[in-house]
Amino acid sequence: MLKRTFQVDANLHPRIVSGPGAADFSGRRAMPDRGPDAMQVAAIIHSVDDSSNAPFAEPLGTVFLDRDGVINEKMPEGQYVRSSAEFHLLPGVPQAIARLNRAGLRVIVISNQRGVALGLYTAADVDAIHARFQAMLAAQGARVDAFYFCPHDKAQCNCRKPLPGLFEQAQADFPQIAAASSVMVGDSHSDIEFGRRLGMRTIFIEVHPDRQRPGAEKARASANQSAASLQEAVDALLRGRA
Repeated sequence: MLKRTFQVDANLHPRIVSGPGAADFSGRRAMPDRGPDAMQVAAIIHSVDDSSNAPFAEPLGTVFLDRDGVINEKMPEGQYVRSSAEFHLLPGVPQAIARLNRAGLRVIVISNQRGVALGLYTAADVDAIHARFQAMLAAQGARVDAFYFCPHDKAQCNCRKPLPGLFEQAQADFPQIAAASSVMVGDSHSDIEFGRRLGMRTIFIEVHPDRQRPGAEKARASANQSAASLQEAVDALLRGRA
């Protein structure tokens, strides 16, 4: 059973800020915010295509986002964002997420947080970071529908990307999610491999070379598309550009 709360049970894998029936920070139920961009969603089924992959089988419904390097500044390799003080949003992220919200798309953040297993910070620290991020988004008229993360070390679970556990947890909370109508946006090989194994479309986000993880070249080559930022990825999705 998934807990929709900031009170963390260390035995639970998911860490969720909002989900079906969950209240937002004002106590209201979170509802899709559909706006002018919603008319563009039908075009998204052809927006991320290449010669080796067929178009989406269904209109895009869910955008999965990695966190560090996509949403916020990534720490140097081997270091971790351990607190809200170290969480610095990348330019244009709230606006990009707001556009996805207005298009009626579900936005879910999934991340590997190995630092919890290493004892560098706690699951509660991760929840606090996500709560602060959600508040920052709310101030800009945006929101993330749910956050899930893996707190485990390597080879200890089924939820560390590229394994499918985080997708399965999200699908349990949102049964309408389907891989065929989802996109994975990430900056690492594990992100892109996660999406590819499930049959999602994938967008690789470029980060500064000194912050790239091993395997970045392989991730770039295997992704359906590359983008310089989340803003650019959202542009491609909503404008129907390949």
